[in-house]
Amino acid sequence: MADGSLPATSVHTHDPASPASPAVAPLPFAEPTSLGLFGLAIGCAALLPIAFGSKAALTVDGLHTAAWFCLLFGGGCQLIAGLMSFANKNMLGGTLLTTFSFNWVMNWWALEGLAAGKPPNAGIILAVDACFLLLFVVMTYAFGFFSRLLFVFLLDIDALYAMRIARELTHTQALGLPIALATVALMLLALYIALALVLANASGRSILPIGAPLFKAGAPSTS
Repeated sequence: MADGSLPATSVHTHDPASPASPAVAPLPFAEPTSLGLFGLAIGCAALLPIAFGSKAALTVDGLHTAAWFCLLFGGGCQLIAGLMSFANKNMLGGTLLTTFSFNWVMNWWALEGLAAGKPPNAGIILAVDACFLLLFVVMTYAFGFFSRLLFVFLLDIDALYAMRIARELTHTQALGLPIALATVALMLLALYIALALVLANASGRSILPIGAPLFKAGAPSTS
């Protein structure tokens, strides 16, 4: 995690001075996390005019435009990045990016439905949002073992889903603005982390810090 990348599930060590040490195969892909986070940020940006109630965005053309940005960048970039992370033996990053990528595909479908006057079923969306919230709460804790900023990043997603659920249960529009602001925060956090990765890769050093781990992992069991 010295380069700020999303955590991998295995750490390869090799002492070149030791003939008994096996050669470590290089990872098949370059670190893909920045691709996924750039896609996430662009998807959030496409949703912001809708979230803030822009009349120009709440049109058939506006909904179609936002839908395709969600599909190609939110869904496409994160799916590619997630699959590449799995290939690089990064279970945690691959799980998060790949799972979230399909959620962006659903955003595309929902926006296309709204443009056609066919909104998604609110009860099913509520149940799925509750499942997502549980998933992301656990993932938030897991990412706390790697970086404070990654923990905050996931915490913002938790808050976003909690507010979506509360809005549906209470049938209030008062949470519209907080949800929009949480989306802005998610976009900015994704951009910051992605840029930190890009700069660290280009310079070989940490220029934009993402913080030390929030939690300390225990020693692996030998039993």
